[in-house]
Amino acid sequence: MSCPSTLLLLLAALFWGLSGGLGGVLIDRGWDPLVISFYRGAVGLLAVLCWVAVHPKRSGLGRAPLWFWSVLAGLGVTGNFALYFVSVEHGSLAVGATLMYCAPVFVYLVSFSFGLEPPTAGKWVAMALVLVGILLLVEVHRLDAAAITPVALAAGLLSGACYALFIFGFKYASAHGNAAAILSIAFLVLVSVLAWPSDHLQLRSAWTSPDWPLFLAIGVLGAGLSFVLYVIGLRHTPPPVASVVAMIEPVTASLFAFAVLGERLTVVQWSGVALILSTVTVLSMISRDHRRPRRLRLRRHRTDRQQ
Repeated sequence: MSCPSTLLLLLAALFWGLSGGLGGVLIDRGWDPLVISFYRGAVGLLAVLCWVAVHPKRSGLGRAPLWFWSVLAGLGVTGNFALYFVSVEHGSLAVGATLMYCAPVFVYLVSFSFGLEPPTAGKWVAMALVLVGILLLVEVHRLDAAAITPVALAAGLLSGACYALFIFGFKYASAHGNAAAILSIAFLVLVSVLAWPSDHLQLRSAWTSPDWPLFLAIGVLGAGLSFVLYVIGLRHTPPPVASVVAMIEPVTASLFAFAVLGERLTVVQWSGVALILSTVTVLSMISRDHRRPRRLRLRRHRTDRQQ
């Protein structure tokens, strides 16, 4: 099952990267980032509801804890989608995708604060390297660097923080229901929240404009199909492999930005991108894999005692 499952994760990450690129195209055409995020979540909601209809058993929709954690996950995915495209609008697609990929760093910080993850020197060094990568990405050594605005930087990092919130919400909701129910609630929260601040004129005109296929593609690739593939693939894929495969998303978005949108980064900025992506990938692998040897040791210890 590992090879097909890894392929599903690969497709999910690829679709996320492509949806970010399509969102960049819509932003260049004058569409509001919140409107793009709204339709990404709305189409995703329809796709996930179909999944719920196919797997209605053990949904957990009647449990209050499921709703609490799923709403929290929904607030996280809302901020993640919206702030990601805001970062793209005020900066660039490559920068927004890379900064969003810093989400595991925020997961670590929260885990350290609540005692969920033991802090080590190696993890602190890794997070320091991510900070160095961010400094290279924004080219702080150049006083005339204007490609990355403070809004783009803040929105990109907050997008990663919101994704970390989604991760925690989804994790704890999973104990009370299935993934289809959790995602349906999360996307329902997204649609409800973004319906208010979005440009209502653009919301009404999106499906009658020539750009409606792009909105549909962003929703299917960036929320509906990709999340379903990711959840299914994650069940039978080792965490270290999943961490490496996830790096396909920002790499795909960066290549899309270079080839289609004509975005250009300097050598220093590309060095920052490479440092962030490689460090966060290793950080995720260490975080998810360090528990497995310990469980094996405990099992061996129990076996020795029984013998």
